[in-house]
Amino acid sequence: MELERDGAQLFHGALGEGPLRELEEALSALPSDRPGVRIGDLFTLAPMLAADGSIGRVAAQYLGENCRPVRTILFDKSGATNWALGWHQDRAIAVAEKIGIPGYGPWSVKAGIPHVEPPIEILENMVTLRVHLDDVDANNAPLLIAPGSHRLGRIPEPQIDKIVATCSMYACLAKRGDIWAYSTLILHASEAARQPGRRRVLQADYSATTLPDSLQFATTTEG
Repeated sequence: MELERDGAQLFHGALGEGPLRELEEALSALPSDRPGVRIGDLFTLAPMLAADGSIGRVAAQYLGENCRPVRTILFDKSGATNWALGWHQDRAIAVAEKIGIPGYGPWSVKAGIPHVEPPIEILENMVTLRVHLDDVDANNAPLLIAPGSHRLGRIPEPQIDKIVATCSMYACLAKRGDIWAYSTLILHASEAARQPGRRRVLQADYSATTLPDSLQFATTTEG
């Protein structure tokens, strides 16, 4: 799998045990009883997520040294939080405040943070990283992607099933310390685990784009 061609690429063993333990310690205070926790002020992650950090340097390969994390979420799937998610695109960005700008909308609020759908070119120039803290095999709810769907722009919901059938489906298996890099626009889904085990994934969206006027990405881990 290659990111530009397929929309996703695996970086085997991107994080060693030292950085993984550091990451686990930083995340240990977050709640583990929710499907996903949006991280807004965990400053201890900033060095790792920066463009020259152990995680952010993967995104910088595609977006350049000016890229930065613009949304960070911890997914902690287990027997107690074993959810499924249908096929969809991530089309909203987290911003500091709601500002009316032509071409931006609709708006929503998630975990108290304003979100908005930007023009498609903003999303086409974003990369999402998924950092695996646990092994993910075929039975433990790997992320499913539709390779090549990232090149199709904004996909209307009624067309999603047809496009998935055309592109086929790929299960993104991973080992602890692996990082998957995705085009943020790729169609993806997640089934409930058939054999639930802990499956912690730190997901970070990256962009090198400056938003127009006074609209700004929401601060995530910068201190």
